[in-house]
Amino acid sequence: MFTYIDRNGSTIAGAPTPAEIRRIWDEERRLSAGTARNYLIRIQKFRTYCTLQGLTEREELTLEGANRFIDWYVQQRSRLPRNLQAVRSALRSLGRVYHRMGLAPPNWQPLQPPPPPASPLLVKYAAYLTQHRGINEITIDKKLRHIAKIDDYLTRSGKDWHSIQLTDIDAFLVDCATRYSRSYVSGIACTVRCFSRFLHWRGQSAVDISEAVISPTQRQYERPRRALPWDEVQKLLKAVDKSTPVGLRDYAILLMMSTYGLGAAELNRLQFQDIDWAANTVSVYRPKTGISFTLPLLPPIGEALARYLRHGRPVDTPTRHIFVQMQVPFKPFERASAIGHIVAKHVKKAGIEAPCLGSHVLRHSYAGRQIDLGARPQVLSELLGHSDPESVSAYVRIASEALRETALPVPT
Repeated sequence: MFTYIDRNGSTIAGAPTPAEIRRIWDEERRLSAGTARNYLIRIQKFRTYCTLQGLTEREELTLEGANRFIDWYVQQRSRLPRNLQAVRSALRSLGRVYHRMGLAPPNWQPLQPPPPPASPLLVKYAAYLTQHRGINEITIDKKLRHIAKIDDYLTRSGKDWHSIQLTDIDAFLVDCATRYSRSYVSGIACTVRCFSRFLHWRGQSAVDISEAVISPTQRQYERPRRALPWDEVQKLLKAVDKSTPVGLRDYAILLMMSTYGLGAAELNRLQFQDIDWAANTVSVYRPKTGISFTLPLLPPIGEALARYLRHGRPVDTPTRHIFVQMQVPFKPFERASAIGHIVAKHVKKAGIEAPCLGSHVLRHSYAGRQIDLGARPQVLSELLGHSDPESVSAYVRIASEALRETALPVPT
């Protein structure tokens, strides 16, 4: 417990001093010196606000309280702060200090109510996909999101699945085509066909219209090559700034993706118990196929992970996931898009131009590299965890001659 004396001589009982705040932030290894200074300036203004308004500092460390402070500050200065999100981040980081001190602040945001349960029809459809089609949970979730889109479209059109006509589906897909890529619209059309067959099978639709649903044509090799030449993979890794906690995390992520061909889902699920430091192995679970397997923990991978865990990953993080966000409350990554943003950020920093970026670009680069080095497609398909061996054919598109210059098994 501390008593902080502000510049006006007022005391704030129970509040951490700036030195204590800096000490805790330094222990967590997530803020640069410049960011910490800026945050302390904003915290000083927040403390002045709490004193003038007669508020308890700890109780105001919520999103609603931060927004009230911003409104007050605007009234005092007649202009918006240059970065509103930085103000909120500063106050949330102060809340983290209180948490570390054992003075639990209120929840930053009110707890969200649980999502409404799915309709009985969608529950039965999900069971049908699992039991009769053998589709995994991730794909089922994607199909249910597709159905939610057309449900919303039908509601706005004053219709439902019982009164739907083929012209309604065509209009919906045309509308989707104005906002999404052809491959994504093709996926939605596939879901519509599957759901239409399900409704007919259950007797809830008199006519099976699935065969009449037309989707955009996606030719097999029409899309831009989703891989980087191996020399550019090495350039990408060398461009990562490993002097910062974020850089240590990102380097470990990018190195594991380019060395093992892991996707975002595998990295997001990786936890402490999956790494056996004594046996030098790492266990990986592929959620798309439900397959678990063990890989050797290669020395460069082990070194990168150890440096990140020792000097990059925030301490006292409330999760056993290896890779976490560097913003309070240090949650694990939930979506593949977060990994995709990391890849795209460092590709841009490295000055690499690529027609197609995302969380899978290094997986494609790894696959193309292995094929170029003589790996059999069937073996590679098993390593990548494909449920369909034909999926590996997409990786054969990578230009071989450009990749033969370097034969290092691990990009360093």
